[in-house]
Amino acid sequence: MGMRYVRFLHPARKTPCFGSLTSDDSIAVLTGPPWLAGEVTDETLPLQQVTLLAPVEPSKIICIGLNYQEHVKHSQSADEAPKYPLTFMKPPTSIIGPDEKIIHPREAERVDYEAELGVVISSRCRHVPENDAHRYVFGLTCVNDVTARDLQKKDGQWTRAKGFDTFCPVGPWIVTGIDYSDIGVEGILNGKVMQSGRTSQMIFPIPKLIAYITSFTTLLPGDIISTGTPSGISPMNPGDTIEIKVENVGSLTNTVATPE
Repeated sequence: MGMRYVRFLHPARKTPCFGSLTSDDSIAVLTGPPWLAGEVTDETLPLQQVTLLAPVEPSKIICIGLNYQEHVKHSQSADEAPKYPLTFMKPPTSIIGPDEKIIHPREAERVDYEAELGVVISSRCRHVPENDAHRYVFGLTCVNDVTARDLQKKDGQWTRAKGFDTFCPVGPWIVTGIDYSDIGVEGILNGKVMQSGRTSQMIFPIPKLIAYITSFTTLLPGDIISTGTPSGISPMNPGDTIEIKVENVGSLTNTVATPE
């Protein structure tokens, strides 16, 4: 495992900052995002004294639908696996960090969790060959692709169902230097494991996803690819706690709340 990078609210400046986590759970403050060569400063802070934010501020979040065979088997929207990666986007305004509340919108009757591995892009890239894709992976994080399932079916396209504010929890940090070819991804609702899959079960592995996505759009440093969810999705309700756990990466926990 490489480094763990966080984004947090600085307790004195009250502004978002980036940092790297040390072995004793203190934060070495950086001059900027690590994928843009942010450098370590002399300032350190105890992890327990800061509020962690989503570790990225991407220009876009590109998500992959139906990328696990078991999910396809249990899906009501597909009879067979897609022949090409099924891509859609979430707006950056949907992002929240660890321990922030997922708001169950009034417009939706059913809101589901979707546990996913997030890939953070290291540098600007376009038309990336599959065998070069690893060069553009900065690190990995946990993502919850929250979905208003009834609106997804009603609308026929996914922008509204996937794009509500708070519908993209990300975090708690980004981890570098991990082999992502076979790691576990779990969705845990109120302490019960509901989803459990491995990235080796993906229909389209991460290098293929990067090659495919960059065939039609430019990825920028800090952009996220959310790589699809295993089977076992189900509704969340106000008061529930949802945890997204990725092996060797971390655990992202959020609660569900009603609109204020």
